[in-house]
Order: sequence, then structure tokens, then C-alpha cells
Amino acid sequence: MTAVDLTRAPTSLPLHYDKRLMLFSGRANPGLARAIGERLGVGLGPVTLRTFSNDEVYCRFEESIRGADVFLVQPTCSNPETGVNANDALMELLVMVDAAIGASAHRVIAVTPWYGYSRQDKKSAPREPISARLVARMLESAGVDRVLTMDLHAGQLQGFFQVPVDHMTALMMLSQHFRELHLPGDVVVVAPDAGRVKLNKQFADRMGADLAILDKERPRQQVAEVGYVIGDVRGKTAIIVDDIIDTAGTLCAAADAVLRAGAARIYAAATHGVFSGSAYTHLARSPFEQVVVTDTIPLRPGAPDIVRVVSCADLLTDSIRRIFTDDSVSAVFGGKNHTF
Repeated sequence: MTAVDLTRAPTSLPLHYDKRLMLFSGRANPGLARAIGERLGVGLGPVTLRTFSNDEVYCRFEESIRGADVFLVQPTCSNPETGVNANDALMELLVMVDAAIGASAHRVIAVTPWYGYSRQDKKSAPREPISARLVARMLESAGVDRVLTMDLHAGQLQGFFQVPVDHMTALMMLSQHFRELHLPGDVVVVAPDAGRVKLNKQFADRMGADLAILDKERPRQQVAEVGYVIGDVRGKTAIIVDDIIDTAGTLCAAADAVLRAGAARIYAAATHGVFSGSAYTHLARSPFEQVVVTDTIPLRPGAPDIVRVVSCADLLTDSIRRIFTDDSVSAVFGGKNHTF
């Protein structure tokens, strides 16, 4: 019997392997997914998504995804055009992840630019859930390998995950939009509360503008009371910058406070335009000249003329490409994508 010299054995097996990127869309924001696919130069993969008559969600990938890096574009938001609500979108994402794992995908990346339940990130009263943490556990239990998201409501949300979280920010594209407007006179960026000061300071630095802060208290959920403005806004063009616009009640109250303090013009910017409830009615009656959001959430019909949408497709495309090629994602921002 001939002995085998293990010291001369190869340390790896040579394989001819072509790495594949495959992009799929859920029903929450197919328009954004298509825009990303066009910029990546890949078509959206065929997938059957259906809601049965008993409201259960179904998914099936229509071609082999074995060995591919599968990117699932699905913000957990509602979309009236496709008939899904926020909970449908979340469940649909979970079953898509599970189906991809079962079909032997190499990696499964959830592209969720809007992370639903993000505002339920702590206990504000006894016996409440921390729902944002629960969503993270659900995604991990389904088998997701990493998460790509944008402008989380709070930094601690990243700590709810044990898989990598790539956190993008719309700060640059929103500030660029306002620079291109060539706003007249002095500009002041207004933080809606103390928790948004770091974000607004970075926004102000990019604009070459001053910074002011609103004194705000939240006595109960979805209700905010705006007191006074800390800083000088008199005679200036004010831009109120936040991460989310939901019912717009707080935002409009902030605009009224800034107007009372003497601002000449008022604009608003936010990454996520949820626009639920009476948001459009509030905005139509507001003193804003423009309210600018991104397309992380599809804009539902009926928006007033002051609402403008800038696309985050370029940013997400660059991030997806870097994840696929194992390059640095934070390099997109020069390492300055920490806005908390």
C-alpha cells in the first residue's frame, strides 16, 4: 500500500465558478426595483407573488437561483397599486427569503430601504413590545444573510441584528437637491427635535447654512407638541429636515412655529414619505414651498403639488454592486453615513 504525503496535498480545490447576481422585487415598491435593475444592467428575476383569498401570501421563484447572490427589493410599506399593506409586505419578504434559502441561493440580501416598525424601537410605556427588534429576529430566523437599508429611525436598530446591516443615508442627495434650487438669502436648517441634531448639522454643513432646533415633546403616540425655536430663523429660508413624514401633523406644527419665529420661506426634506392618514390634507394647507422625499416608499396618488420625489435608485444600485463584489459600502459616503 502506497503512503500518501499529506504535506504535498493541495490546500484548496480549483473550481471554475461564475458568481451571479440576481435581483427580485416584492410588491411593495416594484418601481424602485425596476430602476435599480436598469442601472445594474440586469432584469428583474421572474417570481410569482400572490395573496390567496384567505389573505395568505405565496411566493415562487420561476427560475433557478442556486448559487446566486439574491437581492430582494422589498421595503416593508403599503402599496395601494399592488394591494399590499405594510404587514403583507413584511410577510412577503419573509417568504421570499425562505424560498431563496430553500432554493440554495448562495447569499440572500434583503434590500429594505424603508424598515417598517422602526419607530417601535424601545419601550415608552410598561408592557409594550419592541417591535423593531422583533422584525429583525424574524428576518434572521427566515435566513437572511445581510440587510441593506436607509436612514433608520434610530441607530440602535442596527444592534438588533446579528447579521451585517449596510446603512445608507439620503443626506447627500437631499442636500444636493436644495443646493441646485439656489435658494435666496440666508439659509437655516431646522432640526425637528434634539434627536435629529447630528443629521441636521451634517445637512447644514453641506448647505453652508446655519442650524436651529425645535423644542418638541411627544405626549402620546403619533402626537407631538412643538414649543419654540432655538436659534435665529428671522428673515431666513428654513429647511426642516427629518427622517420620516407620516401624518405630517408634527411637520406642519413645526412649520407654523418656524413661521411665527420670523422665517421668510419654509421647505421640508425627509427620506421616507409615509404620508398616511390626513397627511396630504395637512400639507396642502401648510406654508411649505416644497416638501422633498425619496422613493423608498411609493408615492400614493393625490399628493399636493408641493411634494417632490428624488430617486434613491443610484445610491442603492451602487451599494448592491459593492456588496456583490465585496467592496466597501461605507466608501460611498467617505465613511460619513452615521447620522445618529
